[in-house]
Formats: sequence, structure tokens, C-alpha cells
Amino acid sequence: MNKRIFIAINLPEDVRTSLVEYQNRQKDAVPARWTKPENLHITLLFIGYADEEGILEIKRIIQNFIACPVVKRAERGSTAGVRQKSFFIKLEKISYGPPLRPGSGQAPRMVWAIGEKSEEFNLLCDKLGEALAGSPKIRFKPENRESIPHITLARIKEWEWRRIEPNERPEIEENINLSFEVKSIELMESRLRRTGPEYTIIESYPL
Repeated sequence: MNKRIFIAINLPEDVRTSLVEYQNRQKDAVPARWTKPENLHITLLFIGYADEEGILEIKRIIQNFIACPVVKRAERGSTAGVRQKSFFIKLEKISYGPPLRPGSGQAPRMVWAIGEKSEEFNLLCDKLGEALAGSPKIRFKPENRESIPHITLARIKEWEWRRIEPNERPEIEENINLSFEVKSIELMESRLRRTGPEYTIIESYPL
């Protein structure tokens, strides 16, 4: 049976607690489906549906990727091979997302906690994406855009949002300062339920 698969960074409990406190402050103001606390995470790569053979291939690729050197840019413009290791993510702002073009009239899709740009995070997404895309056993095409760490706190209910007068729509932007060390990445399964998605860890990979 095919499973809906993605690779993620799960959050330490103190960071999760701080984000849930923010959710609780905004739940009555913003028309949205709020992410369950246990589902808060940072997506590295969304792969899509894969069968058992495909999942075994994904596991093999991640394990090899974690164990082997990746390329990191050196200070003077050269490159050097280093093993993928732990790194820090700093969450710095909560806002609507993804960014909309000014004057587009579109409703925001989500409420995000956004992290600062990170070379380590970008390299992890890019190089792991390249490794997955190179396998003929799975269907994966990496996105050609810069990866910025973010956490989906809520998904906006568009029809309710549009009923609110523009000058009465809630301002949610808030600067935050939450930092944590990424010590592992997880291969996850997403099951779509009527009550919302349920996420389970298939395998964890220490960095």
C-alpha cells in the first residue's frame, strides 16, 4: 500500500510549547484550522506517495546521505567535504505566509513561524533532494527555490477571511526568538483524516 511520505525536522518540547502559547492567543482572532501541537514540524522535503520498495529506497538514500560527506563552501570560495552534522535553527518571526504580491487581493494561506536563512538548512535540503531525485525507484522532483525553515501554525479559512473587512483583519506579525539544535531528521508518514492529518515517524536519523 502506498504511503504519503515527507522528511522533517521535529521540534524540542520547549519550542513546541512556546508556539502553542502563540496559537492559543490567536485562535479566537484568526479564522483558521490550527495545527495540532503534536503535528508542529519543519518540512525538509515533501516526497509524495511511495510504495514499500520506494520507502526502502528512500531509507537507503537518507542513511547514505547522513553517513557520507556533503559539500560545504569554505571561507575563501573553495569547497570541502564534511559529514552532515547537527546545526542550529533560529525562529525569528510569526507572520502570514507564503508572501503575497502587493495588491494581489489574495488571501494568505497560512500562519507561519519563520526561521532565519541558514546555509546548513539550504545544503541539507538541496543535497538530499538531489540524492532522492537521482533514484529511478522513486518519483521525486526537487523544487528550484531557496529553502527557508518555517512551521505551519495554521491554515487560513479563505471564505471566512474574505468576509472580514480589510481594515479589520487581524494583525498577527510578531518577532520571536526561539533557537534549537537540529540533532536528527525524520522520515515521516502523513495520513489524511477527516479530523486533519496524522503524522507518524517511520525512521529517525541522528546527525
